[in-house]
Amino acid sequence: MSDNNRGGFGTRLGFILVSAGCAIGIGNVWKFPYVTGQNGGSVFVLFYLLFLAIMGVPVMTMELAMGRASGLTLVNGYKKLEKKGTKWHIHGWVCMIGNYLLMMYYTTVSGWMFDYFYKFATGEFEKIGDAPVASVFDGLMADPIEMGIFTIVTVLIGFLVLSFGVQNGLERVNKFMMLGLLALIAILAVHSITLPGAKEGLTFFLLPDFGKAKEIGLHKVISAAMSQAFFTLSIGMGSIEVFGSYMSKDRTLTGEAMRISALDTMVAILSGIIIFPACFSYGVEPGQGPSLIFVTLPELFINMPLGRIWGTLFFVFMSFASFSTVTAVFENLIVCLTDNFKISRNASIVINCIFLIFASLPCVLGFNKWSGLQFPGGRGVLDFEDFLVSNLILPIGALVILLFCVTGLGWGFDKYHEEVNTGEGTKMPVWIKYYLRFVLPVLILIIIINGLV
Repeated sequence: MSDNNRGGFGTRLGFILVSAGCAIGIGNVWKFPYVTGQNGGSVFVLFYLLFLAIMGVPVMTMELAMGRASGLTLVNGYKKLEKKGTKWHIHGWVCMIGNYLLMMYYTTVSGWMFDYFYKFATGEFEKIGDAPVASVFDGLMADPIEMGIFTIVTVLIGFLVLSFGVQNGLERVNKFMMLGLLALIAILAVHSITLPGAKEGLTFFLLPDFGKAKEIGLHKVISAAMSQAFFTLSIGMGSIEVFGSYMSKDRTLTGEAMRISALDTMVAILSGIIIFPACFSYGVEPGQGPSLIFVTLPELFINMPLGRIWGTLFFVFMSFASFSTVTAVFENLIVCLTDNFKISRNASIVINCIFLIFASLPCVLGFNKWSGLQFPGGRGVLDFEDFLVSNLILPIGALVILLFCVTGLGWGFDKYHEEVNTGEGTKMPVWIKYYLRFVLPVLILIIIINGLV
């Protein structure tokens, strides 16, 4: 399926599932439900879908177009496409740093998912007796050995999968995980709909209530929806660009970006259908924040008939969602080193694996041994790393990629537009040039300013 000499995906389905796997992650199944809860439910979801279509999909086509046109990862892709004497490729190095920063904390959170899957599968939650469920999460945070083991296991398994190559490792495992994830999410969603009180949860999530949105503040709801729609696709630091470099020219990129975004959105919406009926059935506040997944939901599962089975299935699903992103970003890091430093794939895997084992430890220690360590804004290690990636590197990176693709200073709209429309499928109209040049940069600037404020 690839025209370049680095190999590529064996099938189009493989490409779509791996690219969607990169986008589908903790943002969909952890952050989306609680941000929806905090912002009044369904009106937030409406704006989220709107911004996904008008912001997320266009920027995704740009990353895919740069990857496919160059057949290279971001630094060398910029070098091949930029005009002589310009320095756009410096942004490629910033993207590499961003991907490393993301994995320095994402592997830790992915490790939490594996840990909770293990705890439910082995019946550990049944042994806590009268102790509050929150004590399990507090115990995990306080234990650098336990958290460190699950983080290191995540890193090792991720690179082990990729040592089998793009088709036999990344594509095969992600196909299995993504199809498994979709099956699990369907089973869990059907189960949630059958709970007593599910109707109120679905109404909160799916029926627009502008009165509630006005109470919270429409501006706040719109701005949260804009940010969530943008960040959910992992665009702005080349994570998707690398998969474009493995693509053939037989399909248009607008259609492929729409399919990836639709799959990503479906998982987010189904996560809400799993979580909100359960919250309303058991009298839980849906806007509880990050603790929703690790404290509130385990408490629901413990008190549910066959709760151990449902809890195990839920955290298998969460593990698949997070691990699909881990392997996709690891692939980016591996090929960035092979492209830029002309080393073998195996050498790149070993270097990246050793580096990330050590680089992920500050995040682990930030919850216990180094808990006194504070960064600007009173942030701990994980919050600070997430702030740098989510509020600076991703949105500023998306703005740079946008300007590179649609202005004469960079690659230019005509070349980008020709690449996007190469192949069969949905074509991008020419008139969109004015929207991409004058409106979309303003929307992304609003996200950057909101993130900093």
